Amino acid sequence: MKKIPVGIIGVGGYTGLELLKILLSHPCFELAYLGNSAGGVRADELYPALRGLLDMQVLASDPKEVARRCELVFLALPHKSAMEFAKELLSLGVKVVDLSADYRLDLQNYEANYCPHTDIDNLSHAIYGLPEYQKEDIAKASLVANPGCYPTATLLALLPFVKYIEGSVFVDAKSGVSGAGKNPSEKTHYCKINENMFAYSPLEHRHQIEIEEKVSKFGGKDLQVNFIPHLCPFSRGMLVSVYARVSGEFDPLEVLRGAYRDSVFVRVVGSSSEVKNVAGTNFCDLFAKRRGDDLFISSAIDNLLRGASSQAIVNANLMFSLPLECGIPRIAYVP
Repeated sequence: MKKIPVGIIGVGGYTGLELLKILLSHPCFELAYLGNSAGGVRADELYPALRGLLDMQVLASDPKEVARRCELVFLALPHKSAMEFAKELLSLGVKVVDLSADYRLDLQNYEANYCPHTDIDNLSHAIYGLPEYQKEDIAKASLVANPGCYPTATLLALLPFVKYIEGSVFVDAKSGVSGAGKNPSEKTHYCKINENMFAYSPLEHRHQIEIEEKVSKFGGKDLQVNFIPHLCPFSRGMLVSVYARVSGEFDPLEVLRGAYRDSVFVRVVGSSSEVKNVAGTNFCDLFAKRRGDDLFISSAIDNLLRGASSQAIVNANLMFSLPLECGIPRIAYVP
């Protein structure tokens, strides 16, 4: 079978490496282009762990050359940079899965939280790439906006319960330090994060509006989401705890099982979700428990995979009518 040629622009970051690792063993996709801002280096020089596995040249990103080689491109770029590439690639007939925030939000919310948008036409038809809720639309899309890691873990936990929730919701989210990106900062310095944990941007993080917007879209109800992210001293993984006041009679585990009965990559577990059980996979592990009118939901994902790269490849699978689990990692890193 002839493989589908795909490329990565922005290959130098953590999500770029995770895309590379999955695509190297993908049975239907073939790496045909690697790009970053400068080029002039081989993949195995950029990532010595790839020695003997991939010596492809990384090029200075050129949309026309990408279009000559690829049918689909993953954009692992910061916001603002991604929309500049996406606009040209789409005009050249290349499908795009964008891992940045540039196409996740409506125009008003995007410009209020990021920057002026320069590709409003494509923003209007971008599909939000949460497969459990958008599978059919993703399959027909030319542009998929891959969700953020915090919104992925939170929405999968929250959406099945929206109709039961009264009042606002509190989300206590904890992420491994890789979620802060590859470029070092004062907050990600070893001496700062080791044996430490702290909240950042509480009640004003940009992912808060992404969660609220998508709860309204997929849950059919406007909720105030109070979102408090924390940076934690582990490399990868994410644990999200959702707290809500609810009404009505329901068994929370049965609600989750009903919502995700046919979902390949959501597992309903019998006790609180654990990061270690999903690290290295595309799984989201969910648990929920109720005490009277109070509801607790626990959600665990790998922030670099389910929260970014493996979810992006699931979306690409759907865009080419492949089984969504094709080539996607499912075995955790546990001993």
